[in-house]
Amino acid sequence: MQTKSYIILSSFFIFLLACAKPSKIDQTSTGSIDPKAKSIAMSTMEAMGGQEKWDKLHYVSWTFFGNRHLVWDKLGGMVRIEIPKDTSIYLLDLQKMTGKVMRSGKVLTDADKVQEELNKAKGMWINDSYWLFMPFKLMDNGVNLQYLREDTTLKGSPASVLQLTFNAVGNTPENKYEVYVEKDNLIKQWAYFKSDTQTEPPRIWPWDNYKSFDGLLLSSERSDKSGPSNVKVYNKLDETVFTSFNKFSFY
Repeated sequence: MQTKSYIILSSFFIFLLACAKPSKIDQTSTGSIDPKAKSIAMSTMEAMGGQEKWDKLHYVSWTFFGNRHLVWDKLGGMVRIEIPKDTSIYLLDLQKMTGKVMRSGKVLTDADKVQEELNKAKGMWINDSYWLFMPFKLMDNGVNLQYLREDTTLKGSPASVLQLTFNAVGNTPENKYEVYVEKDNLIKQWAYFKSDTQTEPPRIWPWDNYKSFDGLLLSSERSDKSGPSNVKVYNKLDETVFTSFNKFSFY
């Protein structure tokens, strides 16, 4: 898949993971959810390890589309993003929106430029983490979740299809998504619609090759070579990972 394939999704993802701390699965005060969709969504989250495992996830690193590397302190709200092709490193406090930036091997010192780059970094983190953690975001505030039908994936496997639309939130609330949940309660495919009036999705991606990371099932190294890869979780990391431009071995 070309890199541009996931750029179209970025503006929508800006609100989906806007907070560094995880949200509870029953948080639906600004959205709506039908009972069957809720049951399937909760079964999906349980199959992936459950709310408790998700809440306890502390540190995780991954590579996104082979283009950039991320290390996320989920509980502390910090992220490190490295882009090897232009020797860039972003060190960002997601809650305070403060941090440091290195571009092309040079540390930025202009305050306005640093803030501009930190805002870009947050957008990268939101987009890239959604590609890894979307199943835990099915019942977030502003998400309308609806059971649509029984169908089959592109691989021919039977699946229940849930539709995600959005209640006047985000930069592109007109977007729509369909996720395919197979009988093992895991999402195995997702489809993107630019508008909720579209009947055919411009893109469909697999969400497969789940692996256990300390009891948390995550989809990486997908069959179409898209999205996240090289996923690792950690119980402890030195805080300088998120404050220093020193080199660390994660990838």
